[in-house]
Amino acid sequence: MMMKCTEATQMLSERLDRKLSTKEKLSLSIHTAMCSPCRQFGEQMKELRDITKVYKDLNNVETKE
Repeated sequence: MMMKCTEATQMLSERLDRKLSTKEKLSLSIHTAMCSPCRQFGEQMKELRDITKVYKDLNNVETKE
């Protein structure tokens, strides 16, 4: 059964906080391969995570000085 977009976006968010199971990864990969909006959402989530990490790292450097 095909994963719905609501399930995919939920899982894309959850994978930032926890490790997905092999079954979840496979279902998500199949869905995002066929669904451009969900694929784009996943890319945006990764970008936000990376930006947040950089900001956090910069903030930690500034507070140590």
